[in-house]
Formats: sequence, structure tokens, C-alpha cells
Amino acid sequence: MIKKIYNFDKFIDRSNSDSLKWNKYNKNIIPLWIADSDFSCPPCILKALKERINHGILGYGIISKNLSNIIIERLWKNYKWKINPEWIIYISGVVSGLNLTIRAFTTNKNSVIIPIPIYPPFIYATNLAQRSKIYTKLIQINNRFIIDCNYLNKHIYGNEKLIMLCNPHNPVGTSYKYYELEKILEFVKKYNLIVCSDEIHCDLILEKGIQHIPFASLNNDAEQCSITLMSPSKSFNISGLNFAIAIIPNKKLRDTFNLFKQGISPNIDILSCIAAESAWKNGNDWLKKQIKYLKINRDLLFYAINKLPYISMLKPEATYLGWINCSKMNILNPALYFEKYGIGLSSGKDFGDANFIRFNFACTHDILKKALKRIEHAINQL
Repeated sequence: MIKKIYNFDKFIDRSNSDSLKWNKYNKNIIPLWIADSDFSCPPCILKALKERINHGILGYGIISKNLSNIIIERLWKNYKWKINPEWIIYISGVVSGLNLTIRAFTTNKNSVIIPIPIYPPFIYATNLAQRSKIYTKLIQINNRFIIDCNYLNKHIYGNEKLIMLCNPHNPVGTSYKYYELEKILEFVKKYNLIVCSDEIHCDLILEKGIQHIPFASLNNDAEQCSITLMSPSKSFNISGLNFAIAIIPNKKLRDTFNLFKQGISPNIDILSCIAAESAWKNGNDWLKKQIKYLKINRDLLFYAINKLPYISMLKPEATYLGWINCSKMNILNPALYFEKYGIGLSSGKDFGDANFIRFNFACTHDILKKALKRIEHAINQL
């Protein structure tokens, strides 16, 4: 067997491309904000795309049966979650799935439960649909951020219809344990809620001994009340191709979702389908090597941040995102402060907590070390 070598240390200059990440700031600022990695896509994806382009025709496409089979086999192999092909709905992205879910299953008389801090499109989708929100702050237990079901039980008003999950949780990096998901399910059953679970980071588990558990895989009760959103986009760095899936076992929920999807969410283009199929079928070796590389970056970031005064962070179990506590800096806008010293980071305000910044460490070791030196210099100037 030929050993495959992938070079994650290779720097690819994206500053002169149409990269959203690398064109937000001027060239003197290292962009470590949006969840977009700087690693070249797996060779298997590039090869599959080139072959299709060389065919010469890019007309209307259909979802291949092979892709559904790959998804079914992957979910069983990785999570022992057995799904049926009709449960899979193809959508143009997880953010589309969030918006469709909120509009399909709530009215302006319902509230949506959102744990914060959280990926901003959860909040934006609720605002766009003009739904009221119930925020519940994640609590810190044993160096992990988790949902506080005790708080939720005390703040239910009767008009709640939907609870939004992010597992693994962006931006805090928590991968929920089985018993934690059971507690959430108990709460959901008590108040007859629907669960929308964004599991886009499910492949990116960094902590030894941790296993991603899809919420819907708990049991039949969890399946019947859930919409699970997944995509290869983060794991294989193909976010520029619009592809995701919604897995909805409950036929009534699935029919409603499909009804709202008609004419609004476009059909998936053939290149996105080819990339997804290649990623999930042939990209696992590359994914394993990437995770090893990300673990090194995660540990470098964790130890460097916690050596400095004024800032700290917990070690993320999953994702390639660091959630850094800047509350002791006593600065109104920490992200703007660090930008002055050459690092472009995400403001915690957009996630629901202005005392934090989010740091994307899916970059080369050299870029990370350079950024950490700039953070150290910025802190020393306080």
C-alpha cells in the first residue's frame, strides 16, 4: 500500500484570490476569523472535479443514488446511526437549513430557544424570520461549556416550539456526551419541542477518547423530533461549494420541511455533489492527517494563550476554533484591539458574548506561531 503524504505546512497565498477570509483586512493583518481553513482540499476532491469539468458539460444534474448510499454507510460506520435514504434532504448549506427549519416549524407566536454563545447565523435566522428568542447561556463545568437544562426548565413560557443545538458547539468546541444529550432530550420531550441540530463539525473531533454522537441517534424519541444538519464543507475545506444535508426521520416534519424548501432553496449543483461524494467516500485518510495537524495547533494555541495575563481559554474538544476569554483586559472591543496589532479575529459580540474573541487555528504552524507572537505583543502593551 502506497503511503499518502499531505503537506499541511504548505502556505497557499489567498490574498490575491476571491477569498472572503483573506480579503477582509489589509495585507498586514493575519486573518483568523471566519471558519475557513487554509489547507488545500484533499487531492481526491480536486481530481473528481477536474474529471467532471473535462467532460465539458455542466447542465442540470440529479443526486446520484451512490451519494445517498455513501452517507448511509458513513453514518453507520462512524456513529452506529442507521438511517433510511428517504430521510435525507439535500440543501444548499447548513445556514439554509437553519433558516428553513425556523420558518417551517415556528410562527411569529412561537419562541426559539438558542444557547449562547453560538454561531451567529442561528441568531440571524431567527431575526430574519421575526421570531422571538429565549437565550440560555452555556455554563462552565469541568472545563467544558454545556447547556444548562436546569435554567431552561425555569424559563419556559409555553410558546416555545424549537430548540437549536450546535454539536460540536461553535464557538466553544464542546462535543456533547451521551448523558448530556439525554438530559436535553428529556427537556425536549417534557415540553414537546423540535430539535434542530447543526452537526457540521462532527468530523473534527480533536480530543482523545471523545466520540461525536448525533442527537438523533440516541433513540427513536430523539429521531422523531429532530432535524440534523451535516455537511463536508468544514471538514474538507469546500465551503465555497454549497452542499449540505438535512436528515429528518419523522415523515410529517420532513414533508413540512420539503414544502418550505420548494422554490426557495435551489437544487444542488453537480460540482458540489461530486465534491461531497468524493470527500465522504475517499477523503478519510486526508481527514485523519488534518486532525493530527489541528491537534498540534490546538495545543500550541491553548498553552500560549493561558501563559499570558488578562486572557485565557478552555481546550476545545472539537472544531478548529478557539474561544478566548478577554474579560480581564477591560477593553470594550477586544477584536478591534488585536486588529491594531495585526491579527484579524471574530468578535465575541456576534456570538452573544462581547468579552470573548474567536480564533480560527486551521492554518499552517508558521502562521499560527506568527499570530501568537502578535497576540503576546498586544497583551504586553496593556
